[in-house]
Amino acid sequence: MYTRLLVIILILMFTSCEQKKAVDNKPDVLQANMDSTVNPGDDFFSYANGGWIKKMTIPETESSWSIGQMVQEEIYLKLKTINEDAAKNTNSTDAITKKIGSFWRSGMDSAGIDVQKLAPLQNEMRQITAIASKEDLTKVIAAMHAMRVPCAFGNYVGQDDKNSEVMAFLMGQGGLGMPNRDYYFNNDERTLNVKAAYKTYLLQTFTQLDSTTATETAENVFAMETAMAKASRKLADLRDPYKNYNKMSWAQLEKLSPNFDWKYYRTTTGANKVDSVIIGQPEFFKAFNSLLQTTALATWKQYLTVRLIQANAPYLDSQTFNNFFTFRKSLTGATAPRARWKRVLDSEESAIGDALGQLFVKEYFSEKAKDRYVKMVEDVRDAYKTRISKLSWMSDSTKAQAYDKLAKIKPKVGYPDKWKDFSKMIIADVPWVTNVRNAEKWWYNYEMNKLGKPVDRTEWGMTPQTYNAYYNPSNNEIVLPAGIFTIPGYKDEELDDAVVYGYAAASTIGHEITHGFDDQGRQYDASGNLKNWWSKKDEAEFTKRAAFIIKQFNEFSPVDTLHVNGDATQGENIADLGGVLLGFDAFKKTTAFKENKMIGGLTQTQRYFMGYALGWMSTSRKERLANQVMTDVHAPEKERVNGPVVNVPEFYTAFNIKPNAKMYRADSLRVNIW
Repeated sequence: MYTRLLVIILILMFTSCEQKKAVDNKPDVLQANMDSTVNPGDDFFSYANGGWIKKMTIPETESSWSIGQMVQEEIYLKLKTINEDAAKNTNSTDAITKKIGSFWRSGMDSAGIDVQKLAPLQNEMRQITAIASKEDLTKVIAAMHAMRVPCAFGNYVGQDDKNSEVMAFLMGQGGLGMPNRDYYFNNDERTLNVKAAYKTYLLQTFTQLDSTTATETAENVFAMETAMAKASRKLADLRDPYKNYNKMSWAQLEKLSPNFDWKYYRTTTGANKVDSVIIGQPEFFKAFNSLLQTTALATWKQYLTVRLIQANAPYLDSQTFNNFFTFRKSLTGATAPRARWKRVLDSEESAIGDALGQLFVKEYFSEKAKDRYVKMVEDVRDAYKTRISKLSWMSDSTKAQAYDKLAKIKPKVGYPDKWKDFSKMIIADVPWVTNVRNAEKWWYNYEMNKLGKPVDRTEWGMTPQTYNAYYNPSNNEIVLPAGIFTIPGYKDEELDDAVVYGYAAASTIGHEITHGFDDQGRQYDASGNLKNWWSKKDEAEFTKRAAFIIKQFNEFSPVDTLHVNGDATQGENIADLGGVLLGFDAFKKTTAFKENKMIGGLTQTQRYFMGYALGWMSTSRKERLANQVMTDVHAPEKERVNGPVVNVPEFYTAFNIKPNAKMYRADSLRVNIW
């Protein structure tokens, strides 16, 4: 998601001349997408976005199509030119240009990759084949983790939840070939189809290696993964930061899981720089310990082999990739893979996205645009402070803590002040998968080197060109990349305040700030430590009010008989509602709101809510929706629009929504937290 010069492409749908806003003869950004045949009180998402959805066909390469993907398309096109130019410039002395060129050439060499087949993985596969003891098994798992190949269990470096000044080594459940435990145990038709597709994938992969034993091998590996899944926590159970924080010494971990050589593991991976480890799910490591004892080494070797191949399949020969893609189709519904050049760009983003981000912000995200959103952050912060002051259910002592935390939230807007140095990352004219693995090794070492060092609170966890944002509770910060503020086909200065406050202040800025006070974020203090700063009465009142939003979202059924998991998604749903409320409070102070001029046949308040809906403009395949409901803490886009707005009084007034409307909720049923 990066470019030298963002090309303005008219990709929003046409509207009549009478409805157009006079901005370079472009249609009004909201009128272009709406479906006026829908009653906004029956289905606001479809009212706001239905015109676009009716005319939009999801590309066969995608599981969904959304405004974020349209932003990505604009960026893809120019990135392709950047890479092609770099690949031709073989005499360049610029280190970044050389890396970009080599990466592109290696990824686009489809003929060479097909000739190589699995050869680039032979060294790792030989190490797996040579495993003859549990000690050998430890060595290979450690080596695979150092390449960031998911297997056995998960691990990462992050701030200690209870001491945000310290970088900790964290481990938890993981190592499954399907997205999560539910795919191994649910018995609905859609999940059974995914399970069957995964079993076929295992069989195809092992047939590549040894057709005579493939069936038995696939069955053994699936049985082993099922045992791992049984010991894994469900999605909602992963949301409790206290229950998923179990700090122990290495000696204690050795007692918990004595069949694994933790001394060797921590020494070779670099985790020995700290004297303790934070375990997310201790019961998983007990099960892991048992599997080390009861599962044959042959099955462990087969399991590690398929994990290695699956992790690298996107960068290997056509047969290996197609086997992987066929399985992925059952999860996404996409019927064809993305164009190879897009897949190369996606992997390049993961490898050296920061380097490309420097080009993006230099020529796309102006200082004027940055200033607009920096100011908007403060407008939203002020709105939150006012809301806290008016809360009737919160005590003064808890309010004082909330004010302090709110004041100390650090906003990072647009792009970082300091860029990462990729000079030691090895990118050369070698097989594509080798470049990817070298990048993964660099990133693993980069993270592990943080252990024992002061926390760098200036670091960004996303590239500037990313269409996303996040709240980091340990840093008490919101990170808002430049890409998230983009509306495809429009320059920032062409967008009126009502749209921008709905699109950015509500769905992004207000949303991320509210994460600091959702069911998880509220458990961290102003310094980013997991510490209870609530009175028992206030905590009970919050939980009672959050139960309303859990119940509300449990009622949504986006696909077939699957319902949204209101418990697992409550943090995002609370943040969405908070964002809509805060964005509107901030918008009411603008000149545009006070003047209340009609634009595109819509009032300023209507444009605000429509701007919020625009941020979630999307259409999805059933497979993608089902996977999202089962694995994601975010509800589907339609529910993220219709869910929060029905709790906002101004929404009812703006669109004259009466009690007979399908979305109408009585006052007693509306969620009222912040």
